[in-house]
Amino acid sequence: MNENSLKNLEKGTKFTAETARENGRKGAEKSNAAQRRKKTAAELAAMMLESALTDGGKNVVKKLVPGMVDDDLTLAAAMVAGQAQAAIKGNTSAYLALTEQAEMVKAKKEAEAKQNAVYHMDMEQVPDNFHRLIRDIRRHDHQQYVIHGGRGSMKSSTVAMEIPELMINNKDVHAVVLRQVGTTLKDSVYSKIKWAISKQGLDSKFKFRKNPMEITYLPTGQTIYFRGADDPGKLKSIAPEFGYIGILWFEELDQFGGEEAVRKVEQSVIRGGDKAWIFKTFNPPISRNNWANKYAEEPADFKLIHKSAYTDLGVEQEWLGEAFIQEAEHLRQTNPNAYAHEYGGEPIGIGAEIFPFLEIRTITDDEIARQERIYQGQDWGWSPDPKAFIRLSYSHSTETILLIDEDGGTCIRTKDMAKRIIDKGYNDYEIRCGVDEPEHINDYRDSGLPAREAIVTPGSVRRTHEWLQCRKIVIDPARTPRAYKEFTEYEHDVDMKTGEVIDGYPDRNNHWIDAVRYATSPLSMRRGESA
Repeated sequence: MNENSLKNLEKGTKFTAETARENGRKGAEKSNAAQRRKKTAAELAAMMLESALTDGGKNVVKKLVPGMVDDDLTLAAAMVAGQAQAAIKGNTSAYLALTEQAEMVKAKKEAEAKQNAVYHMDMEQVPDNFHRLIRDIRRHDHQQYVIHGGRGSMKSSTVAMEIPELMINNKDVHAVVLRQVGTTLKDSVYSKIKWAISKQGLDSKFKFRKNPMEITYLPTGQTIYFRGADDPGKLKSIAPEFGYIGILWFEELDQFGGEEAVRKVEQSVIRGGDKAWIFKTFNPPISRNNWANKYAEEPADFKLIHKSAYTDLGVEQEWLGEAFIQEAEHLRQTNPNAYAHEYGGEPIGIGAEIFPFLEIRTITDDEIARQERIYQGQDWGWSPDPKAFIRLSYSHSTETILLIDEDGGTCIRTKDMAKRIIDKGYNDYEIRCGVDEPEHINDYRDSGLPAREAIVTPGSVRRTHEWLQCRKIVIDPARTPRAYKEFTEYEHDVDMKTGEVIDGYPDRNNHWIDAVRYATSPLSMRRGESA
């Protein structure tokens, strides 16, 4: 190929590429123009169909449909009238077209009506003693519902039944269901609401997910979120794509960190919207001093309080099963007080509380950082009694004990327990230990922990208890849940015949209490420090 031919070929190639680009640009413009024309044509068609008829056209349509008002006499009406005339004259196609249009309109109206209809669950699915509560919730007479009672009282089941109903009837509302500890959600409230949806025959309308743990109402996309209050970050991150969170359920209310902590969760989660329903369910703790029991006794205009027991149920007792009834009856005969608490939902510890100055609230990291003197204690155990470790601070000026952290459990080897304490960085202060197993103290020392015997003398059990009874003890259930349970439930024994409090300190369910006694023994066993 000669040089001139090569140059001509290059020119031809350049010309072809440029032409292709230009043609592509022009083609795109033509396509966009066609789309605009198509859109404009659709808009024009809609405008034409909605345009008013002339007086002559109106008269023609009115002869076929005398009751039509002038506003409805459009070109579309004239076209339908024309089809009707043709159908009357025997045109089968016109008749079928009219029939199809009528069925489509009817189906659309029925779907809209069904979508907008108020849904009420069958009241036979909830016990009679909750019917007044359900009607109150439907009317939204209150914002908060505090529902407490004994085992088997159906309180949690009723709330689980009500939440889907509220969502179906309030299409911009989402729900958040809480437990204090996130790991307890799956086998409790998640399973309970899934059961409630199935009981109402709504399975096909909901989608169930475990990771993340959510239940979605398919017709609208509304969501039920499940979260643990022990991870505040996950609470703050909830952001529905539409609407707002208007339903909040605290299950096992007493396990949360006090009224202040609950209020902060409410302020964080409930935002936007005109309506909100907040449910708080729990089995009353044994001590009347427990914050949840006190909260349930405080009336407020925005709050409805509902108390129940399994004995309030009618035929619904059959749902509990014969084994449940037999177990409850056996406890009623053998231990009436325990029965009154567990099944009757009664805080029976009136007047027998050992620690009267408990303060149950949230303890912040900043507050812990300000503490000047740390004390640590260790109670020994294996199984069924656990090893119990506690870390606390004490303020001499305010005589206040602040429980900071805990660890322990059953069947934990001493060297493993030591490693857990060291991994937390708690080898910075001495650990006062129970004196009954000195070999464990030596094991702690061999592991690098500053372990020493607690100060124990004849009479020290009473003295250390009485010293604690005279101090304010601040407990955050989220930080020290086992210590919280022991301190709030620890009470003097009561003479079953006379009802009088028996002097002394029961040696049961007090492992973290003992750890606190050991930790503070250098304080309580000083001269002049007796109660």
